[in-house]
Amino acid sequence: MFPVKPMKPTFKSYLPPVQTDKKAVEQPIKKLEPKLLPGEIVVNEVNFVKKCISTENSQDDLWGKLICTNFKVSFIPQDASSKQKTQLSHLLLGEHDIPLTCLEQVLTVNDTKGKKKVLGSNQKLKFNPTELLLYCKDLRVIRFCFVEAGPESAKKVCLAIAHYSHPADLQLLFGFEYQGRRYHESKGEQVNGSTTRGGLHTPLFDRPSDWDREIKRTGASEWRVCSINENYVISPSLPEYIVVPVSLADQDLKQYSAFFTDNRIPLWCWNHPNGSALVRMASITDPLQQRKMDGRIFTGIKKSHPQQSEVFQIDLDKCLPNIQEIQSAFVKIRQICVLDPFEESEERWLSTIENSRWLEYVRAFLRNSAEIVFHMDGRNVSVVLQEEEDRDLSCVVSSLVQLMLDPHYRSLIGFQSLVQKEWVMAGHRFLDRCNHLKKNDNKESPLFMLFLDCVWQMMNQYPAAFEFTETYLTVLSDSMWIPLFSTFLFSSPKQRTQYLTDFAKSKAIPQGEDQSVYFPPVWEWSQQFSHKDQTLFNNPMYVGKGAACVQNGEVKSFTRTKQKTYSSNARGALPSVRNGLKGIEDTLTRRGSIMSELRSEFSPVKEESPTERYLRDWFSQPADQQGVLIPLLLPSHVALWKLFFLRWVPEACISKGGSITSYHKLSQLVDEIEFLKSQLRQYTGPSPGSTPLPSPRGPPSGQGRMYFKASSPDDPPTPPDFLTSSFPFTPVGNLCRRSVYGTPISKFLNGARIWLSTETLANDTI
Repeated sequence: MFPVKPMKPTFKSYLPPVQTDKKAVEQPIKKLEPKLLPGEIVVNEVNFVKKCISTENSQDDLWGKLICTNFKVSFIPQDASSKQKTQLSHLLLGEHDIPLTCLEQVLTVNDTKGKKKVLGSNQKLKFNPTELLLYCKDLRVIRFCFVEAGPESAKKVCLAIAHYSHPADLQLLFGFEYQGRRYHESKGEQVNGSTTRGGLHTPLFDRPSDWDREIKRTGASEWRVCSINENYVISPSLPEYIVVPVSLADQDLKQYSAFFTDNRIPLWCWNHPNGSALVRMASITDPLQQRKMDGRIFTGIKKSHPQQSEVFQIDLDKCLPNIQEIQSAFVKIRQICVLDPFEESEERWLSTIENSRWLEYVRAFLRNSAEIVFHMDGRNVSVVLQEEEDRDLSCVVSSLVQLMLDPHYRSLIGFQSLVQKEWVMAGHRFLDRCNHLKKNDNKESPLFMLFLDCVWQMMNQYPAAFEFTETYLTVLSDSMWIPLFSTFLFSSPKQRTQYLTDFAKSKAIPQGEDQSVYFPPVWEWSQQFSHKDQTLFNNPMYVGKGAACVQNGEVKSFTRTKQKTYSSNARGALPSVRNGLKGIEDTLTRRGSIMSELRSEFSPVKEESPTERYLRDWFSQPADQQGVLIPLLLPSHVALWKLFFLRWVPEACISKGGSITSYHKLSQLVDEIEFLKSQLRQYTGPSPGSTPLPSPRGPPSGQGRMYFKASSPDDPPTPPDFLTSSFPFTPVGNLCRRSVYGTPISKFLNGARIWLSTETLANDTI
């Protein structure tokens, strides 16, 4: 007879085992309580909830309590978190917290009945949910199971999450309650009129002095600060103070405003050192007045130029995708990167990324901006960006043009001032485009996200030109969904002023108090992150102003030859010669030059356009990190921003891989250099022949500029175990899919480029 095999148990308990030893009995049961901010209250909660980590097994799943407050959805695990201390730690949100404004969709499921329902505000749920899926605007997907939870409690917490994530009014967002409490608790700690970080200030452009400084910084001597829109009497979507040509009188501007959409008279953005200006303008509502208004406005802009050059006008609505097309592309690429099962799409994954058109639109905005750079820098003419309302596409293009032309905006504080000036104060509809109230799906569009992706493309090509990192850009994008700061909550300066004035009255805040004090902008990073975590924003490769490079053993400053004006008779520059030898960049085309890939477009038979000559001449010289920067514009040069799109995907997380490994090494090197500099500064020997006293290793704690400190000889040469391609974020806790090892996707994740079709490359132009 065969031996009888023991029967496998048919019941599996998911509850934590009951401890029976005397020591355990004497210990009190752990009470799972959330960490609440001032003004935050618990709305509903349910115990014995499982947070699903894996789709294939449940051994990594977490058990705990699911809580809904008036600010966030919070999951508190029963067991202590094993989270690495080196991961980015948010001061206002826990590891398993999701702000209610970050929720894109709340989906309830009942597996046994085969039912599912997307919940909105004040909706009823006719079945008891067994699962809850939360789709987040930062691309996370979180899944909770209620198998062991009370069915009624599970239903109530699902309804509460759906209800509080759909606020009926802007003032119901938690930021209004939180900042009121915070103001009275920390009154007087901030500098009036500005926000501080590390002793630096970000101008808010809500007062004439900020605009005056910008005029002086750019040398725009023929432009002035105008106050005709004080108290928003002219246009509700423009700032109270704007910059206009000196030759245009206030009375004339008041008359002209009636002919523009929303009374938005042209808005000055920036001045080139050669005198050309970048100006934004809404459409003229009356076609009969078009020529008359164009003539008067353009004459004023022309007079502000030292050479009285003609004005070049570009209609952005005609040459760029609209907000609906951008939204559609983002939805598609989000679906591909985050939601679609890899095993069903691996063979066509790269082509579906291309077919989403997101990268195509990113490239279109970069190309359009580069062409404007040519007109301002190459042709020495002023440029007017025209858009119907001047509040969407203009924000992206004007910002990118300034980023390419002005190295100031590639510093951290400069970049923040650029966003404040061209997005916040210029009246971008953040409330509608982010859809914070979830009432206007047709108006939602990720324009700011598109802009950040364009910035990342430039950073990816010129990593030493930017003071900040892709971690900073990603954190900035996440901050759009945290309703505690004024930057991304409103659709116009007037709306911000009205809401914050009413808010100040309701919270007994003294009249006349600065709005940035009682409801600060997002630039107050110390409210979200420790000083240590903020060092992740610092780029160790950044080449600051006045930096030098080494060529042939000689230290030289970064310089470019004086830019010539491009006309139809201009000829290309001759190859450079150094020490009698042709430079390597002349023999091997520099940085995968445009010329090598567009030989058919630039063939000798075809006459080069001034734009093509300008770009060819620019790319033939070494890039000046503190000068004009133009990105490579072929499809093969525009990459998927992996940290943003794939950071929450566990299968895409590469241990000890990704760009963070080079960042880690470079940070250690910079930290060591800073330490050596501090050692030299501390040298206090009484005579040249004396020996300096040794000083403690490294700078004082918390004062280093780099997140990763210099390594010691005892440290292992390999990157630390906690480094992954998702660092400083962690995909643990996000719903995962099946393994992708050995697939085309895994090869891409490990560094392969997105290869586009031969037809696409053949039809491509700059």
